[in-house]
Amino acid sequence: MGSVNLARKWIREAAVVTALTGAGISAESGIPTFRGPGGLWKQFRPEDLATPEAFARDPKLVWEWYDWRRTLIAAAEPNAGHAALVQLERARPSFTLITQNVDGLHERAGTRNVVKLHGDLWTLRCTVCHRERRDERTPLPELPPRCECGAPMRPGVVWFGETLPPDAWERAEAATRAANVFLVVGTSAVVYPAAGLIPLAKSSGARVIECNMEETPFSAQVDRAFRGAAGELLPQLVAS
Repeated sequence: MGSVNLARKWIREAAVVTALTGAGISAESGIPTFRGPGGLWKQFRPEDLATPEAFARDPKLVWEWYDWRRTLIAAAEPNAGHAALVQLERARPSFTLITQNVDGLHERAGTRNVVKLHGDLWTLRCTVCHRERRDERTPLPELPPRCECGAPMRPGVVWFGETLPPDAWERAEAATRAANVFLVVGTSAVVYPAAGLIPLAKSSGARVIECNMEETPFSAQVDRAFRGAAGELLPQLVAS
């Protein structure tokens, strides 16, 4: 039995499937990754803008970058990889999608059980009263946007140096431990703590299947590693 057929059999027979997705699946919809080509914006490195320090120093500059990203994402469409995960969720008794992405494309594609480790680009959070609101307007009429209390709002995402939302991390760990099959899709597997879910899945007894354009630090340890685009690989793996 070929590797794809065997992996498909594992998925088909699994009662509990958990997927971890990263920027690679969104890149196929035309959204630049942090670390790949096109990751620079006005000569700024994203890693220098996605920090609390950058926001404190120049909130308007940070918001200009996020407003640009929001506009790009609003014009993008979910791809065949997103659609395959929707199909998988509908076919399995228990399915959880853990994502490092903040773009909302999984929800737009139709996935319902999504754990957002790094937050949501379409959520705004007040820097003073911490009230949150969803705002999908592009471009935003005011940068930085203001809360009802008058204070500036920040993007509702996790910045470098910040901890993950505890409830999201607890859900991610529980879904990883419970998985019979753990899919790793479009992630470089170098950003922690998210990358730590891969060895956790393996040690918890899951079959780990990796779909990525390039090798990752865990490629040699997973049960099956496929090289290619998620939009090409995932439809094959979830086919009946």
